[in-house]
Amino acid sequence: MASVNLTPAASRLASLISGVSDDQLAGPTPCPAYTLGDLIDHVGGLALAFNAAGRKEFGTHTEGAPSGDAARLGADWRIRIPRDLGTLAQTWQEPGAWEGMTRIARMDAPGEMVGVTLADELLVHGWDVAMASGQAFDYEPEVLEAAHSFLVQIANPDAPAGPEVAFGPPVELPYSAPALDRVVAMAGRDHSWSAR
Repeated sequence: MASVNLTPAASRLASLISGVSDDQLAGPTPCPAYTLGDLIDHVGGLALAFNAAGRKEFGTHTEGAPSGDAARLGADWRIRIPRDLGTLAQTWQEPGAWEGMTRIARMDAPGEMVGVTLADELLVHGWDVAMASGQAFDYEPEVLEAAHSFLVQIANPDAPAGPEVAFGPPVELPYSAPALDRVVAMAGRDHSWSAR
């Protein structure tokens, strides 16, 4: 897959995060092990990690998988994380981010593969934040297609499940289901999940 314009997806996720209220941070999300605050912290970490990967700047951010812990958010999260998502979008607008080899979560991978992984992260976590905070969600077809192309390669029906697991095994839906529902289900989500 050629490069994908991830700027709208990153901007949407930034806007969704900015729209979360303090009293929603302790609420549940479609990721069983994560509160909304945990998930937002995870997004903040992945923004730094994928930015470093896109710039081929290997170090602390490319050597671990971003976990989620609301206790690390700090007082500036509504400014800092949207800002970092904006920087991330700029990085992945550059053709060089999609070319050659790079590194993410201690693994070397082609830039194009890391780019479609990022498309999945932006799409699915955007949906997660929207569902958990009661905000509307939209998406670009090319980002959905990129996320799908990533998930068909890595979805594992034998992945662990349960309340302590942040990202569970894929859930099968009929092909007649809406495309977004099928993609979030492939990512281990209950497509009908609601915070209510």
